[in-house]
Amino acid sequence: MDMIEASGLRKTYKARGGAVHALDGMDLTAQQGTVKAILGPNGAGKTTVVKVLTTLIRPDAGTAFVHGIDVRADPQAVRRLIGVSGQYAAVDENLTGFENLEMVGRLYHLGRATARTRAAELIELFELSEAQSRPVKGFSGGMRRRLDLAGALVIRPRVLFLDEPTTGLDPRSRLAMWDVIKRLVADGTTLLLTTQYLEEADQLADHISVVDDGKVIANGTVDELKAQIGGHRVEVTAVDERDMSAVVAVLTRYAAGEPAEESDARTAHVRVASGPDALHGVLGDLKSAGIELHDAGIRRPTLDDVFLKLTGHVAEKEEDVEVSP
Repeated sequence: MDMIEASGLRKTYKARGGAVHALDGMDLTAQQGTVKAILGPNGAGKTTVVKVLTTLIRPDAGTAFVHGIDVRADPQAVRRLIGVSGQYAAVDENLTGFENLEMVGRLYHLGRATARTRAAELIELFELSEAQSRPVKGFSGGMRRRLDLAGALVIRPRVLFLDEPTTGLDPRSRLAMWDVIKRLVADGTTLLLTTQYLEEADQLADHISVVDDGKVIANGTVDELKAQIGGHRVEVTAVDERDMSAVVAVLTRYAAGEPAEESDARTAHVRVASGPDALHGVLGDLKSAGIELHDAGIRRPTLDDVFLKLTGHVAEKEEDVEVSP
C-alpha cells in the first residue's frame, strides 16, 4: 500500500528576476513501513515537496495523498497522523526539554498524564535525561536537534517526515537516531526523509528519488543509482608523473563507458563494471609495464559523484529562497 502518493505536483513562487518553479510536475510514492529518501542539489525542491505533503503549503497543481487522505481537501486529518521535523529545531527556548515535549502532547490532546508519560519516554530514548529540567536556550545545537526529533514522535505517527534529520548531530547522536528510525520503520511507520548524506541513505533508505529543478530525475536503491554511473571506480597513483599517459592508457582498457581521467598530476581513475576484476587486471598490466605505484584501490561512487552525474551539480545544503507567494 502506498502511504504517500503524489502526482504532478507544481509550485511556483514569484522572486526577483522571475518565477521560481520549486515543483515542476513532481511524482512520488512511498510504501507502508518503508523509508523513502529524497536526494537532490541546492534548490531541487526537496523541502518544498515536504511542505506540501505536510500541509504547510498548498501546491498550485497536482494531487497528494497521505494514508489515502487528500492533503488539500482534508489537511487536519493528515496532521493527526503525521510527525514532522524540519531542517531547523522548532523548540521553545524558554521551556525545559521535558516541558517542550509535554506541550506537544497536550497540543495533540493526549491528556496531561499521557503527555507527561510520553515526554518521559522520549527524554530517555534520546538521552536527554540530564538536561530535561534545563531551559532549552542553554542546549547545544545537537541537543536541540534531538529534542525536535523527539517532538515529531510524540504521537507515534503512522507517517513521519524528516527534513535533513541528522544535520547538526555528532556521529554518536547520528547513529542513535538511525537506530530510532530503524525501530520505528520495523514497527510499521512509513518515513520520508530528505538527506545529503549518502551513508544515511545507505543505512536507512529502501528507495530513493533523486530530484532536480522540481522534478524526479531518477529512482532506485542506493546500489541501483550508483550502478547508473558505474558501480566501482579504480583509482591509481603513480610514483612518477611521467608515467601518467601509460597509466591512463592501461586504465582505459578496463573502462565501463568513458575513458580514464587524470585527477591530478600523478593520479587517474576510471569507472569499471567489476571493481575487483578490473583492479587485478590493472595492477598486472602496470607491473608488466614497469610502472611503480604509490597507491591503488577500488572506490565506490560518492554522493557527489551521483549528483554530479545525474544533475550536473554537486550536493549542497538546500537554502531558503527569498520569494513571495
